[in-house]
Amino acid sequence: MYFYILKRILSTIPVMIIVALFVFLMLRLAPGDPAAVIAGDYATAEDVERIREQLGLNEPIPVQMYKWVAQLASGDLGTAIFSKLPVTTLIGQRLEPTLLLALSTITFTVLVAVPLGTLAAYKAGSWVDRFVMLFSVAGFSVPVFVLGYVLIYLLSMQLKILPVQGYKSPFEHGFIEFFRHIILPTLTLSVIYIALIARMTRASVQEVLQEDYVRTARAKGQSEFKILLRHALRNAAVPIVTVIGLGIALMIGGVVVTESVFNIPGLGRLVLDAVLARDYPVIQGLILFFSFVYILINLLIDLSYTLFDPRIRY
Repeated sequence: MYFYILKRILSTIPVMIIVALFVFLMLRLAPGDPAAVIAGDYATAEDVERIREQLGLNEPIPVQMYKWVAQLASGDLGTAIFSKLPVTTLIGQRLEPTLLLALSTITFTVLVAVPLGTLAAYKAGSWVDRFVMLFSVAGFSVPVFVLGYVLIYLLSMQLKILPVQGYKSPFEHGFIEFFRHIILPTLTLSVIYIALIARMTRASVQEVLQEDYVRTARAKGQSEFKILLRHALRNAAVPIVTVIGLGIALMIGGVVVTESVFNIPGLGRLVLDAVLARDYPVIQGLILFFSFVYILINLLIDLSYTLFDPRIRY
């Protein structure tokens, strides 16, 4: 297994290089000029050109690429054009809200979606099953920002139960304030993943329930709860864990929208602000960071297969 882990880690290096080069070229070839944004609406052409020279944007693209790759090789993601702060510092400042939002979303999603999908598979064809399937379709159909504004209107503006926007760190304001501010974003971001994981859980568990060893367990008089938990759910865990990993990857896009709706100062807001300002170093650094996280999650998901299926060996 250790050789497999080392091999997977080494295989991430060419992937990250390809992603870095693609992002660099995509940003440089896209329309827009950060020098013009910095200079302002009333700047002259000479002012814009002077700023381009200061930022090194007037150099040939191969030269810019070489300098940027050299920075990456030394562990430097560059310096933000507007804030003048290192990109690693900006990521560190914004990491906590995004990380805690992602953890709360995944935890809530798994606790709701897996039992819901298992129950739907056990009650296949019943009103429970039809409800889960209807919820899955609705969860995929409603955009994240629409659901966010609906929840804000109902729970914050009408019932006045939860705050409308903002983020409170649990380390500075306590866990009560943190939970009050994180509930709405978590509910908003969870719906689509609950729909996805519940549907996959239903399909996987329903397939396992047709196996001979499940009928044998019933013939031996084992309880339905034990059959679902020990036999059906465990043997259906591999595809469920896989789709959970894919859901975490898809969450990156949802975080950008959710943090914008609820005014959360996380990495999602940082991405949006950097794109609007054409801040090349920040955009490049964030995409590389998200790519690394995605690759790491895939590795952890692959390694978790051995816990659910002993036949899998690396």
